[in-house]
Amino acid sequence: MKLATYKDGTRDGQLLVVSRDLSTAHYATGIATRLQQVLDDWGFMAPQLQDLYETLNNGKARHAFAFDPARCMAPLPRAYQWVDGSAYCRDTVPEQAAIDLVMYQGGSDDFLGPQDKVVCASEDFGIDFEAELAVITGDVPMAASADEALEGIRLVMLANDVSLRHLAAEELKTGFGFVQSKPATAFSPVAVTLDELGDAWDSGRLHLTVQATWNGRKVGMCDAGTDMTFHFGQLIAHLCKTRHVRAGTIVGSGVVNNVGVENNGQKEWPKGYSCIAEKRAMETLLDGKATTEFMKFGDTIRIEAKGKDGQNVFGAIDQQVASLNG
Repeated sequence: MKLATYKDGTRDGQLLVVSRDLSTAHYATGIATRLQQVLDDWGFMAPQLQDLYETLNNGKARHAFAFDPARCMAPLPRAYQWVDGSAYCRDTVPEQAAIDLVMYQGGSDDFLGPQDKVVCASEDFGIDFEAELAVITGDVPMAASADEALEGIRLVMLANDVSLRHLAAEELKTGFGFVQSKPATAFSPVAVTLDELGDAWDSGRLHLTVQATWNGRKVGMCDAGTDMTFHFGQLIAHLCKTRHVRAGTIVGSGVVNNVGVENNGQKEWPKGYSCIAEKRAMETLLDGKATTEFMKFGDTIRIEAKGKDGQNVFGAIDQQVASLNG
């Protein structure tokens, strides 16, 4: 099934069930009003939502209405925990080894909806998009294995984990984690259950193309499954080494990317990039310096993933960068 949350003036919004083709929706009010309620009692509520989903897809839901992504909050508008991994080995950064799994704890109190603006105080911060995958978990116990952790995944969605690269460079000098350089993260209009993904979901990896379009120009068509060094079960298990992971935790994949290929002795990245920092790293390797600038006020970024039928699976993140002062 596919679930979304509409804006209703509250912090947690109103839970919707959305049709497979993202054309229609139905309030889940008779079952649950918020997604966190469902995650807390998944075994009881998920089958009821599934029944409503099937009724909606069959055109028999009495109070169905047209689905409007512009009215969406993040599927889970605020979460108990948001942790982002680095599941992909970037061959544009030679010193980064694929041996170590790295994760950071992000802010989870103020997520953005798929069409909310990326508001920033200054262009000088180095504004960058990051096209990622993310999963929402149920309860996963401390010391869970990677296979056990996979069983705890409830929903999958897309993320734009915005980074402020120039601030990040300053924070790295301190030796502490990222705080100022990680503003609010945006998520796709809908979050989907694993059964909706079919054979595209394989052992914790999603084999779909994540497409990034910057200012109307397609810059990335990266296969999310091929070069994912650590699958989602491993990411969650890494988190579980020291703590219980509770229902409503969101775990990100890190920037989706693919390794380069050799062409006549020259390395190329035919599938493009999912963040500007990746593009700048490519330029540095090829030309000795980075020339692509970071995002400016008024820039747009669109992130989506389409199935084999060409249909959007999660809906699109479609945002504009805006000044804090309007």
